[in-house]
Amino acid sequence: MSTDALVLLKADHREVAKLFAEFEKVSTTPARKRAIVSTVLELLTVHTYLENEVVYPQVRKAVPAIEDDILESYEEHHVVDVLASELVAMDPVSERFFPKFTVLMENVRHHVKEEEEEWFPQVRAAMSRTQLREMGAQLLDMKPTAPRSPAQPSALKKALDAVIS
Repeated sequence: MSTDALVLLKADHREVAKLFAEFEKVSTTPARKRAIVSTVLELLTVHTYLENEVVYPQVRKAVPAIEDDILESYEEHHVVDVLASELVAMDPVSERFFPKFTVLMENVRHHVKEEEEEWFPQVRAAMSRTQLREMGAQLLDMKPTAPRSPAQPSALKKALDAVIS
């Protein structure tokens, strides 16, 4: 298995994309869809944590030309984190559960497309194979202990949700 950081990140992207495709099939049962949501939330929590903690700080230093893209990616992760936290707190039989997950999928697909098409090529051009392998090794070392569940919503968020509902 390659330890190239970009190869590892793309493998994560493919794993999530495969689950998204299964979720969208008409034949996928509601129970299976809920299981997919649970799995995807765990995968995304790990993935965004590793990108935020390892990849983005190193890329910001090594490839200053994509500073704005990295900052945007942090914000895209924030949106996914918010949606994931809301999904974890929701009753999975709520009428808004699957639509909220659909919004999360749209956001993730947009984010992945930007990463893979726009700034991964610039990272590969600017960083050496050794740097990318070392970064990948860090990702692999941290993955087993990375958070697996999005942060629970704050007390304020819960109170606001109660008022809105």
